[in-house]
Amino acid sequence: MHELSIAKSVLEGVRAELARRPGARLQKVGLRVGELSGVNADALSFSFEALVKGTEMESVTLEIERGPRRQRCPDCMNEFAVENGDLACPSCGARVTECIGGRELEFTYLEFEEP
Repeated sequence: MHELSIAKSVLEGVRAELARRPGARLQKVGLRVGELSGVNADALSFSFEALVKGTEMESVTLEIERGPRRQRCPDCMNEFAVENGDLACPSCGARVTECIGGRELEFTYLEFEEP
């Protein structure tokens, strides 16, 4: 379950940011997880909760935004979210498009309570 390793990395990043903000209290962590990232959002959330339980970060909320697969049409440059597995361009009908999103695993925000 690589989600546990990811949750540990998230906490390392959070702790690094907290070190730059003496006295601040972290309230929420926002992540974007793309549908092609290979990350199970539920397992990541469970792992995060298990790691913070009984620590000073137990009250921190993890919010996960799921990012859809996005494609770009090289013919008309239209960018679109993939629906029902259809990779064809909805604007011009081109069958060959390129993947431009859906693999992300990134922080979207950290919400702090400043002293």
